[in-house]
Amino acid sequence: MADLYDALGVARDADQSEIKSAYRKLARELHPDVNPDPHTQERFKEVTAAYEVLSDPQKRQRYDMGGSGGMGGANFGGFGFGDIMDAFFGGQTGGRGPRPRMREGQDALIRIEVSLDEACFGTEREITVESAVACTKCDATGCADGSDPTVCAICKGRGETQQVTRSFIGQVMTSRPCANCQGYGTVIPNPCRECAGDGRVRARQSVSVKIPPGVETGNRIQLSGRGEVGPGGGPAGDLYVEIVQREHEFLVRDNDMLHLALSIPMTAAVLGTKVTVETLDGPTEVEVKAGTQSGSTVLVKGLGVTRLRGGGRGDLVVHIEVLIPSKLKKDEEELLKKFAEMRGDKSGQVDMKRQDSGFFSKFRDAFGR
Repeated sequence: MADLYDALGVARDADQSEIKSAYRKLARELHPDVNPDPHTQERFKEVTAAYEVLSDPQKRQRYDMGGSGGMGGANFGGFGFGDIMDAFFGGQTGGRGPRPRMREGQDALIRIEVSLDEACFGTEREITVESAVACTKCDATGCADGSDPTVCAICKGRGETQQVTRSFIGQVMTSRPCANCQGYGTVIPNPCRECAGDGRVRARQSVSVKIPPGVETGNRIQLSGRGEVGPGGGPAGDLYVEIVQREHEFLVRDNDMLHLALSIPMTAAVLGTKVTVETLDGPTEVEVKAGTQSGSTVLVKGLGVTRLRGGGRGDLVVHIEVLIPSKLKKDEEELLKKFAEMRGDKSGQVDMKRQDSGFFSKFRDAFGR
């Protein structure tokens, strides 16, 4: 256990006024409202425990003689830790007054799915939201027809009650929210049957949401004042609409870029061709140049996704896969053999690539070497 004098930062011969002054200074610095760090709160407890012993002449004498001094841990001589904070910092020493029945409502969150087309070009949706709305039966007052709130008979409208407690630092007056009126200062003797005195009810409402072009999964759209109405008809919070984009059948999105895989016959790759592919903008013709290799890409400008910020659109990347036939008819095989002879290609002949060749670099990158 740390030395109690060191905990307060005073000398062992310090008088009571020095001990009290040191404690007050440290307690104000270490109060959880000033520094909520858990380590600081533990330090505050340590300082308070030290003061509880050193401020009592008998406990201090026992401690100086080698005893524990009667340190009380969580409760200091019957005076609670929370009461000590109240006594020194006025956290609950009155002056707050009754709390209002009308308070701000909470924010709400709802997730909606959109297609890739809707995410790219934007759209407008009508969604149904269930949340708290003002009670129309009582106009959000919480009172039944013909009745009004009455002043609390216990706290006389203050919203809090006071209690005098004796402690090692003398008599301390503390305040607590009134249990009879929950701190409001008034009670509702005849609550509205519709909302049970809360001033709001649960209901479904239709909300129009404009989804801007370029949104993607995780983006949130804020609708101010469309969240839950607060108790007592207080101002509504905000509604947040979170976007979840569904996967497309054959297009893959990467930020503002779109990717499409296309398989073509070997002959088309050798001779070149033009193919029509489906895009978000409808059928589009893509040119495949003669001699295209499997794994090559064709870039189509401006057919990607709209950029959420900055405008414009990304590109479409068409990935080419060359299909090699696994079986040939006899006449097809003969034709290919003649073609190989014309090119001087010999069966079993290979071309070993150098490490600095483009082919080898792609191979190495593919396997992370």
